[in-house]
Amino acid sequence: MALNWTVDHMPNQTGTVVVTGATSGLGRVTAARLAEAGATVLMAVRDTAKGERVRAEMRGNVEVHRIDLADPGSIRMFAESLGHRRIDALINNAGLSARERELTPEGYERVIATDHLGPFALTGLLLNRFRPDRLPRVVTVGSNFYRQVRSGTDDENLAATGSFQPLRQYVRSKVSNLIFAQELDRRLRAAGSPVRSFAAHPGMAWTGMQDNPGSIAERVLVAALGALVARSAEAGALPILFAATDPRARADAFHGPSQRKWDKRVHFAPVVAPCNDSERAARQWAIAEAATGVRYLSGVHL
Repeated sequence: MALNWTVDHMPNQTGTVVVTGATSGLGRVTAARLAEAGATVLMAVRDTAKGERVRAEMRGNVEVHRIDLADPGSIRMFAESLGHRRIDALINNAGLSARERELTPEGYERVIATDHLGPFALTGLLLNRFRPDRLPRVVTVGSNFYRQVRSGTDDENLAATGSFQPLRQYVRSKVSNLIFAQELDRRLRAAGSPVRSFAAHPGMAWTGMQDNPGSIAERVLVAALGALVARSAEAGALPILFAATDPRARADAFHGPSQRKWDKRVHFAPVVAPCNDSERAARQWAIAEAATGVRYLSGVHL
């Protein structure tokens, strides 16, 4: 299934949306378009000075808030700083790639901490802030690279011990993102929550993330793929905006573009291995709860 969809089709937005990683690339485009459509956008960013510069170039109601998704304390401070504010959507967009292995003070590799554990904790801490009457939703941004992972699991290796390969670690984090999005929606439905969880990806989009592949082979691969299928951040953000705003978004689909650059439609792809394994999803959920100390959905109240 695919739909011809542009920002002109986006419904008017009057609620409050949190967008992580909103100072560049996909996050910046997503935040700007949502604000232009009428949403109050909370840019959740590490560098607030940069955030203020970006905000000054946007139209609409945009606020800058600090968060470091690799820092559990920062995530909790962000959630607490919202006070009693209610939100309509959370877009887990922020992502990190790294050339070298680096550990957080908690002992977790920084890419997996930022891309997976951080969004897991943030979503849990914000879950009870969603407005139940406004089709509330969580959108997690993944990557279609997840299809390159054929088998095996290292979900428990949060420190990324062993040989560190930047592209492999990034893809591993994206596998975790998609597993999380699927498992979150299953648990939300089981808990009777009105919040829905959707997953989207930009395809191959030029966002700055391509600057970090480490080995010569990885640089060649990224350059070759870019020449063939890369699209702008503006085009890459369309599936994310669709998942965040359109009532036709589906929890059982991975919203994204075609690999053909001329095809501008938003496609609904089925989620396949290794991200359609419910047993692995349950294990990963338990690992993330233990690592972050955030446990939710046992008593959802909205």
